[in-house]
Order: sequence, then C-alpha cells, then structure tokens
Amino acid sequence: MNTPSVFDSRDPRYKQPYGALLCGKEWSLTCRPLSSEGFTHCSVVIRREFAGHEMEAEMPFTGFQEDRAVFSLSLIPFQTPELAWYWFRFWRDDGTGCLLDKTGYRSAGDPIPWQLTVYEESRTPAWFGEGVTYQIFPDRYCRLDLPDPAGLIGERWVHQDWDDLPAWRPEDGEVKNRDFFGGSLAGVAAHLDDLAALGVTTLYFCPIFESASNHRYNTADYTKIDPMLGTEEDFTRLCAKAREKGIRVLLDGVFNHTGSQSVYFNADGFYPTLGAAQSQDSPYYHWFQFSDWPGSYDAWWGISTLPNVREDCPDYVNYIITGQDSIVKRWLRAGASGWRLDVADELPDEFIEQLRAALEETDPDAMVIGEVWEDASNKISYSRRRKYLQGKELHGVMNYPFRTALLNYLLDGPAEDFKEAMETIRENYPPAAFYSAMNFLGTHDTPRVLTVLGGVPLPEGRDAQSTFHLSPVQREAGLERLHVAAAILFTFPGSPMVYYGDEAGMEGAADPFNRRTYPWGHENQALLAWFRRLGQLRKDRASLRRGELRWLEAQGPLLAYVRETCDEATATLVNAGPEERTVSLPGGGFRDLCTGESLSGETAPVPPYSVRLLGRGWGD
Repeated sequence: MNTPSVFDSRDPRYKQPYGALLCGKEWSLTCRPLSSEGFTHCSVVIRREFAGHEMEAEMPFTGFQEDRAVFSLSLIPFQTPELAWYWFRFWRDDGTGCLLDKTGYRSAGDPIPWQLTVYEESRTPAWFGEGVTYQIFPDRYCRLDLPDPAGLIGERWVHQDWDDLPAWRPEDGEVKNRDFFGGSLAGVAAHLDDLAALGVTTLYFCPIFESASNHRYNTADYTKIDPMLGTEEDFTRLCAKAREKGIRVLLDGVFNHTGSQSVYFNADGFYPTLGAAQSQDSPYYHWFQFSDWPGSYDAWWGISTLPNVREDCPDYVNYIITGQDSIVKRWLRAGASGWRLDVADELPDEFIEQLRAALEETDPDAMVIGEVWEDASNKISYSRRRKYLQGKELHGVMNYPFRTALLNYLLDGPAEDFKEAMETIRENYPPAAFYSAMNFLGTHDTPRVLTVLGGVPLPEGRDAQSTFHLSPVQREAGLERLHVAAAILFTFPGSPMVYYGDEAGMEGAADPFNRRTYPWGHENQALLAWFRRLGQLRKDRASLRRGELRWLEAQGPLLAYVRETCDEATATLVNAGPEERTVSLPGGGFRDLCTGESLSGETAPVPPYSVRLLGRGWGD
C-alpha cells in the first residue's frame, strides 16, 4: 500500500474537483501531514494573478486518520475567471512551521505553487473533439487539371510533374515559395470518399485565400478564394458535399499579418486600388504601423513580405470580425464550420474574444482553435499572461505538448514522462478544452512524423535535407513506431489530426520537404489500412469519442490507459520495449478489437514494440 502524501492535486482525496475549476463552484482541499510533525494549524494561500491580490484561508483540523492529521476546507473562492496559484502553510501552537508547495516542505524562499485554472461556463460544440481531423496543404493534395498562373498575383510557376521536389533554393537571397503544383478544392472534393473512409469528420485547410505564395500565409485578399484553388462557388459546393458525408470544414485564419503584395498593403502596385504602401490616404493605411512610411514598418518576425496589422485598429476589427459581412462571418455563411487561428500568441485577447463572439453569433455550433505551441492555460506572450481557455476565447488549441511527449516516448523515453505531460495538460485545461484539443503527430510546420520516427538525426543544411530518405532498416523501424503512434493518436482524448500523407507513409525533413505532393497510387497500403481501421474504431466506439481517461500503466516502455463511458470501455496497451510485458485490466471481459480474440482473464500480454486495442461493451 502506497504511503499517502501530504497533498496530491490529482487525487480526489485531497482536491476536488479534478483540475480546472468552474466559476462559482465549490473547491475542496485536504492536507494530511504526519501526526508526528506536530502541526496544529493549516491554511491555504491563494494568489490571484489577474486580480493581483493574495488571500489566506485557514483549513480546520478534522481529526486523525491512522498516523495522519487531517485538515480540510471547502470554499467558493472565485466568481470570475482567474489564473490562481496556491500553496499551504503549516504551523504549531508555538509558532514554528513551514510552507508546503509542489517541491515539498520549505522553510524559506518563494513557493513553487500549484496552478488552478478558473474558467467560466461556455458552450463547446462536441463535433470537433469527438471526431477525426485531416489537415490539407491545398496546393499539394490533388490536382485535376494543370492550372495557368498567368495574370495572378505573384510570379507563379507550376510544376509539370506532380512528383517533383518543391523548390527550395533561395532566389536573390530569399526563398520565395512561388512554385505551385496545382492542387485544388475540386481535387479535394474528388476524394471525399477516401477521407470518409479514414473516419475524417473535419477538414482543416491551410490558407485558401488569394496569395502570392504556395503556402498562402501571406494573404493578399481575404474575400477571394485563390483562383488556382477554385472559386467561392467551388468552396461552398465542397462544404455542402462534405457535410453530406459528415465532414465539416475548418479554415485557417491568418489575421496577425498580411502579405506585402496584398490589396491592403499593395507594395508592388498589383492591385488597382490604393494600398497602405502607396498612399497615406489609403483606407488601409491605419491597419499598419509605419516607423518611416512607406519603407519601414512593423513586420512579422521582421520579414518584410509579412507586414503586421494592428489588431486594435477599429477598421480592421470591423473588416475581419464585427462587420455585418466580416471575413469571419462571410466564410461561415459560405459553408465553413470554424476557424483555426494562426499565431494565436500574437493576437490580443480582446481580438480573439471578439472573434469568438462573432463566430457564435453567426453559427453557435462553430469552433475556434488556436495555434499555441505550449501549455495554453498559462502561456505568456509579449510579457502578458494569456486568457485563451477561460471561456470567452478559444474552444481548444493545437496540442503540441502531445506530439512532443509522444514522439519522445516512442524514441526510447519513459512512459512516465508522457503521462506526466498529459496529466499536466489535463489538470490545467478546462475539461471541454482538454477533450477538444487538436492532437497530431505532424503538421506543415514540422518534419514528417515517419522521418522523425526513423530514429536518426536529420542532416544539417537544405542541400542534404532535400535528398534525405530513411534507409530501408530505418524506414521499417519508423513504420513500426508510426503504427503505435497512430493508435495512441486515435484513442487519446481530443481530436486526432492527420497531416495529409502521413497515413500514406510520406517522408520529409522540414519545410518545404514536409510539403510534398500526396503520393497517389504509391501509398503504403498496410499503413493506410491501419489508419482506416483506427478511424472506423473511433467512429464505432463511443468510449473513444467521449470516454473519460483512466491510466492503467506508465512505467518504462509500458504505457496503458482506458477510455470509459457508462457501458463501454476501450483500452490501449503499448509496449515500446524489446521484451513482452503484461498489463492488468480493470474488471476483465475484454476482447481484442483487431483480432476478435476474447481475453479470458484480467491481464493481457503485450508483445515487444507493439500496441493492442481491447474493448468491452458496445453500447452507444
């Protein structure tokens, strides 16, 4: 029997409810120091970061349990959203005592407190977190016809060969990203059945608006679909056809900056109207921050082709968010079901709050997901603590901590570290945000997951990376790990997001080598079949869509957890080591969801370097 600790924030005997706290709800705390330590008094110290003050409440002594003195307190300390930090103070009748923080007892120094996220009640649509997301880099997914770039913004050119390597060598000292392959919205529509077969319920598109570059993160005109992708009618038609198959569309909103060639900035005069770089009388002039007009201005990370916008400019806010036909609203009306916000760290809280309000006014069932690379509950950006998940801003975020922790585990890290990283997120996020996280193995901003899981360092320099491929042995090891990683991705709380082509076995180092064209006709069929099987399991089993998470094992190479509803359970058992392991199962009665084999007892063997998916109950 484990010896109880003095306080454990993840144990319901010490703290309830688990994790984040809803405004106006009761919060219960219990501390159990050893009786031999002689403490006669205990209090909790609570620092409210946003309110800027600190309070202390004494926790009454409630008796002894074996060799422990018990102090307990229930209180309703928060009526408004807050980021709170707390620790405990113990003292004896003679005045001696100490503090208790996350590191244990301390007699001096600043405490290392526990975090408490306090959030207000708000509605989070279930469709995203319960479903499967597929990320498409639009230019590289499917081409039906060879497009003609003549007359379009930017000095574009099109690869004749779909299988070409993307251009990566600098031109005049700059990688211009002006090479296109011609993927289109119609190409995506042609493969909706393939996407449905993967279990996809959300299509997340990288930017689709008119832009001079193939990645389209330097928006030229938010009101127009890029002509090489199609028309607004093509977009609306795609959204409608996708909805018929149970698939929604999530758009990428790049609202922190535009392109220097955009209709708003118009540095090269492509558009016939006046941009901010051409005239201070331009209606867009006040969108940008010039230090010396027109050549010196605030730009994203100092990149001159990406001039930052002023998100506090009323005209800009009206154009993007609050106006009757704002960008956010018009594309929801055209068929989109939500937005993913690019570089959310660089969008003010007030901007995001207004965006969510406009989104819910237009479609109460729409979602807004933020690009945040760290723990979004306590993120500091530009010296300011953010309020993303407190009820008025983001429904969920891209779960980069999930990717980092999972890949580290599969590349010989201990399962304890994966569990700790995920429990930290679960404890810090409101439940709806945890279950609406966008989990993934790779994106357009990371090397291909198969390449990473090959287990060898990437070569330095783009010359070497452009020709880098895993050896047959490395690729086999990567595929074995990816088989396991995909199972965890699809069975963990949150929406599993597949970056296009990962399910087909694509390799690639960093941008642009992770943005090659989808290998139609050359997919790894075994891997593709496994992703389809996982997508079907996610669709069939309610416990994988909305079941509570319970850990079974997390030690060394062995990771096991179960997702449970009232009448169904699905267990994921992973062995990342070279020796067979055994996992104890809660209650027995499981069967292997891949082989159909029934397990007679309450344990299950897990072979080396493998994953087993077990199920009990079929209620939905």
